[in-house]
Amino acid sequence: MSEPYILVLYYSLHGSVSDMAQHIARGVESANGIQARIRTVPKVSAVSEATEPEVPVEGAVYCSEEDLIHCSGLALGSPTRFGNMAAPMKYFLDGTAAQWLSGSLVDKPAGVFTSTASLHGGQETTLISMLLPLLHHGMMFCGLPYTEKELNETTSGGTPYGPTHLAGAASDLPLSEHEKILCQALGKRLATIALKLST
Repeated sequence: MSEPYILVLYYSLHGSVSDMAQHIARGVESANGIQARIRTVPKVSAVSEATEPEVPVEGAVYCSEEDLIHCSGLALGSPTRFGNMAAPMKYFLDGTAAQWLSGSLVDKPAGVFTSTASLHGGQETTLISMLLPLLHHGMMFCGLPYTEKELNETTSGGTPYGPTHLAGAASDLPLSEHEKILCQALGKRLATIALKLST
C-alpha cells in the first residue's frame, strides 16, 4: 500500500501561491510517515475553443480525480479575485460532485491559503470562500492556532484561517520569513492530524 499523502492543490498566476504550496509541502513532509503531493489546476479561458495542454509546460501537474479521492488531507490555495477564490479553482471545485456524492472526502482534514496584492485585499474572505465547498464535502477544517507565535508577529500575511501572503501591487514581493513558517505550520498540522485520524 502506498504511503498516505496530503494533496497540496493550488492555482497560481504570478507564482506566490505556488511558492506557498512548496512551503506547505515542506511542512507536510516534516512529519514522518506521510508525503505531500503537489498539484495545480488549469486556467479557465473565456474563449470556448481554447484549451490547455494535458501536462503544464512548467510547475506542478494537473490534479486528477484519483489524486483527490485518495488523499489523506487537503491544502487548497488560490490568489484572491475580488475577495474570492480565482475562477480556475472555483471551476475545479464545481466539478467535484462525484466526490461529494460518494463521500470520498468526508472526515479528512483540510486547510486553505491565499495571496493578495494588498494587505487588506480580501485575504480572509478568500480563505472562507475556499472553505465553504470543503465543508460541503464533509471535510474537517484546520486553521492556524495562535500557538503559532508568528501570527502575532507578522507584519505581512498570516491569519488564523490559514496562511496568507502579501505579494504587493506588482505581485513581486517574496514570501516573508513569517509567511514561510506559517505555511510550513499548516502543512505539518494537516499531516499530523491526518496521521492521527488514520490510526
